[in-house]
Amino acid sequence: MTYRIGIDIGGTNTDAVLIDENMNIVSKYKTTTKNIMDSIKESIAFVLNDSGIDKHVVTHAMLGTTQCTNAIVERKGLNKVGVIRIGYPAATAIPPLFDWPRDLLNEVCHHKYIVSGGYEYNGEEIIPIDREEIIDAVKKMQGHVQSIAVTGIHSPVRKTQENIVFNIIKDICPDIPVSLSHEIGSLGLLERENATVLNAALQNVIRMIVQGFQEALHDNGLYPQIFICQNDGTLMKPNFALKYPIFTIGCGPTNSVRGAVHLSGLENTLIIDIGGTTTDIGVVKKGFPRESSIAVEIGGVRTNFRMPDILSIGLGGGTIIRQKDGDFQIGPDSVGHHLTEQGIIFGGNILTATDVAIGAGIAMLNGARTEQLNKSVCRSAHNIMMQLVEEAIDRMKTSNSDVPVVLTGGGSILLSENLAGTHQVIKPDHYEVANALGAALNDVSGEIESVYSLDKYTYQEVIEDAKQHAIQRAKAAGADPDTVNIVSVEDIPLAYMPGNALVVKVKAVGKLGM
Repeated sequence: MTYRIGIDIGGTNTDAVLIDENMNIVSKYKTTTKNIMDSIKESIAFVLNDSGIDKHVVTHAMLGTTQCTNAIVERKGLNKVGVIRIGYPAATAIPPLFDWPRDLLNEVCHHKYIVSGGYEYNGEEIIPIDREEIIDAVKKMQGHVQSIAVTGIHSPVRKTQENIVFNIIKDICPDIPVSLSHEIGSLGLLERENATVLNAALQNVIRMIVQGFQEALHDNGLYPQIFICQNDGTLMKPNFALKYPIFTIGCGPTNSVRGAVHLSGLENTLIIDIGGTTTDIGVVKKGFPRESSIAVEIGGVRTNFRMPDILSIGLGGGTIIRQKDGDFQIGPDSVGHHLTEQGIIFGGNILTATDVAIGAGIAMLNGARTEQLNKSVCRSAHNIMMQLVEEAIDRMKTSNSDVPVVLTGGGSILLSENLAGTHQVIKPDHYEVANALGAALNDVSGEIESVYSLDKYTYQEVIEDAKQHAIQRAKAAGADPDTVNIVSVEDIPLAYMPGNALVVKVKAVGKLGM
């Protein structure tokens, strides 16, 4: 029998599970996220001791983390990034990063260059690149930046110029990390450029995460294969994560979605994950989270790389409830991992969502100090909490029909099962660690999104080429080649462009390679 460890680090709690090769939970653990690496070590040690298994039979370890998201939001630990846009003279009207929040821009980037080059929508060259121009820009950045982001006009259609710039950079600065936009974002120059720069800015953050995870495992005597969770519900190897840390953003709610699918047996449903700070609502289609079809803002920056369609509201177990003139304000701030110190039922003096749920009779907790709770106030506040969630459910539905809902996360005790807009509310066993379970269960994926011209190739040739690229990316990310399958194919004609242009998006998924 072999085993996997899945760990998910949230803003309030760190959850861990140990599962066997039949995907059954053998041990689980939840602790507050005070010091991230200490929480990881503590979680690993607990599930090992609790299960009593031989350490040598732990073959895989998976980590989902909000560290990269937090680094952007908090403007901490980010690389100094040099930006090269391949687009002179066609793309000079709007400078790189023009709409970034000033504080984030000052933290990340002081070196931006627009160099000659770029492609038309069909891959025809607008103007050749100038090698001397690029060499000059790189030498000016040398010693002043920690990573470089390269973005070219229509590079998802043709990547040659970006690859040439990459090679020039590596000749001059062989040790500097380089992010290429055609590997990260889709069409839309500015949003793709933003995503690429954020990816470059996260290089130091992801390196610390991967190294810290490895050390935590080794300190507990474990040497398994390591994987990092992506935001599409799949996994990537550490070397892949080190290149594309941007893909970890949003993996927390996605892990909960994947875990909920396994626990409930429902592959088409709505998932509500409630933690200590937020409630995240996602839609599951064929076992995977629905992807967002619009540009997504991260830390005030618009991006267009793949992201799950998740709606987050400021309601969690530690959410602070305020009352003024008979009205209630639900959050959005939270006491977080200080709930057991500051919540009224624990002897504190701050009214939280957990206090309200217990005071309203929705939840029970042994040892809760309820004498200070006004039950009438709690019932009124709880009705407002329910309305917030019900409104969020309506926003995520695509029709007015009632839908099945799966509740996950430790904060699920906040809700009653009488949610408007639903016809079934399921709270499965192990719901409180669904995110860690999802991390351990995740498969490996590869995805391609590119523009093709049908002037030179047939539709079938274009689709087959995209499929092969997606399959190769899945294999590169660690999928067993014998298990890789195409799970989705989308094609959209670009009616606003001359000629027969087609956007093709393909996703391939496979089981973990051993």
